[in-house]
Amino acid sequence: MHRRPSLALALCTVVLSTACLGRPDAEIDLSEATYAGSDSCQTCHADIHDRWQDTLMAKVIQDPREQPEVILGDFATNDPLVTFTPEDVVFTYGSKWKQRYYTQVGDDYFVFPAQWDVQNRQWRRYNPQPGREWWADHYPADQMQRPTGPLCDGCHSVNYDITTKTPTEWNVGCEACHGPGSLHNAAQTAATIINPARLDPVRADDICIQCHSQGRPLENPINGQYYDWPVGYRPGDRLSDYWELEGPELGEETVTHWPDGSAHKNRMQGNDFIQSQMSVKGVTCYGCHDVHGTEHNADLIAPGNDVCLDCHGPQLQAGPRGSVAYHTQHDPEGEGSACVACHMPGIAETVGNINVRSHTFKFVSPAQTDRYGIPNPCTTCHDEETTAWALEALETWPSVSPWRMSQ
Repeated sequence: MHRRPSLALALCTVVLSTACLGRPDAEIDLSEATYAGSDSCQTCHADIHDRWQDTLMAKVIQDPREQPEVILGDFATNDPLVTFTPEDVVFTYGSKWKQRYYTQVGDDYFVFPAQWDVQNRQWRRYNPQPGREWWADHYPADQMQRPTGPLCDGCHSVNYDITTKTPTEWNVGCEACHGPGSLHNAAQTAATIINPARLDPVRADDICIQCHSQGRPLENPINGQYYDWPVGYRPGDRLSDYWELEGPELGEETVTHWPDGSAHKNRMQGNDFIQSQMSVKGVTCYGCHDVHGTEHNADLIAPGNDVCLDCHGPQLQAGPRGSVAYHTQHDPEGEGSACVACHMPGIAETVGNINVRSHTFKFVSPAQTDRYGIPNPCTTCHDEETTAWALEALETWPSVSPWRMSQ
């Protein structure tokens, strides 16, 4: 029987090797490389390129003039929020949780003030207010006077030029993670391209965190405009030289954070992850995700619990002890035994009542719900029960610390 290579072994190999490999060969100056576009990678990396083309990364921005079917919103039903038509839309943004609609005025793009809630199939207002987004204080209240260049496009494209207001290509292409590829196209060696697996774990995760985080550029404004993405950062750099992560006010609920410091809103996977023991131990984003594309949800490298159980199990140092059923006290085939159900609860708001999963991997005790209002996985699933019921039930579970439950 063919067995999938152990993720635990692969991760150990990466952690041990990155300390020695670090950045590409110092004799090659990658700062001289220029951007060539993802299509230039296809000849040598056809399989990866084909898989990537089907990912959400490759479809963040889509042109409905070329593919009318990419528009998901219901324009047939009258809605007072919708003051535009499909013919006015030059780009769509998003397709999983929400979809927003770009129009073009001169050489700037703007997002119309209505967005489509994909999961609930309804229109919702889109007009970020002061107090909800830090940058809203620096722009007019009129949504159609907030250009996407400084607020969005650096993370929805490759090599967005803030002077010409154009990218090398729209969407999260190869060079968004591997850096400019001209030198690699000319000489296909490991030393001519950034490979996250050859970087130290911090720089490797920085590649993802550059866009999967809430923060602010260290230099702002730039040429009189405030930017909401790390202008100047390239893969292989230290993100902290360009970007400051939004921090929590511990003990207080804010727009961005719950009182315990975990993410309160979407696009904060990086803010969460750097707090986690995963990050402390050198596990990287690519230890769980393959952004080149997989058949699994969220481009996970394995389905469901398999992602976790290759590193966590009774015979492995990370634990936990016992079987899945012993650990969860739920049906091992049920939703209650999904690792993410308890360790990655959906508590970060994205649109309407839709939440995305936390990335601190911490269990939220029902006691934290009582103390801070943070949703816990027990009464989120058992929504007919109380936190008192959940705490009483947890006291009967083997190997569950009463000290942790009371925090």
